[in-house]
Formats: sequence, structure tokens, C-alpha cells
Amino acid sequence: MLLGKVIGTVVSTRKEPELEGLRFMLVRELDNQWKATGKVIVAVDAMNSGEGEVVLFAAGSSARQTAVTKDRPVDHVIMAIVDTVTVEGDVVFEKMQSYEDR
Repeated sequence: MLLGKVIGTVVSTRKEPELEGLRFMLVRELDNQWKATGKVIVAVDAMNSGEGEVVLFAAGSSARQTAVTKDRPVDHVIMAIVDTVTVEGDVVFEKMQSYEDR
């Protein structure tokens, strides 16, 4: 699993039938210092996430293991919305705190 921030959406009205009904989000990967890595991916949104939220996402064959993406041709899936991250007893992220304040 990887940490990322949802930065936008992708709309595609014409696509393979296996992708019908899926919602696509742009996710920027975050490093262990909570900084954007610069890498942006398109992920299927299995959690109804929103722009600005920190999420957990999976890549590769693991992305096809959710109920939403099972046996579909996807490489990335948002599978959790992060509420809190604690490292060595210190809270380093809380959803209620604005991400831009970090």
C-alpha cells in the first residue's frame, strides 16, 4: 500500500465495458516526509474519496483485489481514506487538520 493525496478527477465517457461505472481520480504519491513525490497516477476510486484527501492506494495485481476492481483492467485503486497516521507515538497526520497547514 502507498500513501497519496487526491488532486483531481479524470472523466472518460468512452471506455472499455469493464471500466463502466468506475470513478477515476488523480493521486499524487507522498513520501515519508509527507511531501509530494511528483509522481501522479490515475486510480480507480473504491472509497468515494474527494479532492484533497489523503488515501491509501494499491498498485499492480493488488489493485484488482477489491470488490469494485475484481477482474478489471486496472493498475491502481484507492482502497482507504486516511483519518490519522501516528509514527513512534506522534500524530503526524490528522484528517481534520488542513493538509496545506503541514
